[in-house]
Amino acid sequence: MDRDLRRIRGIADYQFGAGSGAALFPEGIEIERSRNTGRIRLIRFEGSLLASLRPNDGLFTLTIAGAERLASKVKVGDSAVTVSDDVADYVARGENVMAKHVVEAGDGVRPGDEVIVMDSKRGVLAVGRALLNREEMLAFGVGVAVRTRRGRDRDG
Repeated sequence: MDRDLRRIRGIADYQFGAGSGAALFPEGIEIERSRNTGRIRLIRFEGSLLASLRPNDGLFTLTIAGAERLASKVKVGDSAVTVSDDVADYVARGENVMAKHVVEAGDGVRPGDEVIVMDSKRGVLAVGRALLNREEMLAFGVGVAVRTRRGRDRDG
C-alpha cells in the first residue's frame, strides 16, 4: 500500500474511529500537495473533494462528499451531532447548529472536533466544528453548538 494512503488512513482512524480511514479513502484517491511545503493538503476521489488536511494540527476537515462516504460505511456516532428535523433545512443550507436543536451527540464530541451534522434518519446535513462538548450541547438552551462550515445544500 502507498505510504501516503497509509498515513492519511491512520489519521482518519485516529480522528473518526477505527475503520474510518479505509472507508473514507479507498484505493485510487488523488492527493494534492502544497506547492510551498510539499505537505498533503487535499484528498480527492473520482474528481470529488473528500477532505483537507489542516496544517495547524494535522487533522482533517471534511466535505459533504467525505462525510456521506464516511457515514455510509462506518458508525460515526462519536463524530456525529443529530439535530431535530424541524431545523434540518436551515442546517443543510449552512446555518450554525444551536444547542437547543441538538437531540443527540457522540460521546466523544469535544470543542474543536470535526463533526458530521445529521438528521433523525441519519442523513448528512452539514459538517463543521463543535464549540461545545456532548453534555453541554444537550443541556444548554442557548448558544451555538456547531459552527457549520459546509451545508449539504451549499456545498460547492
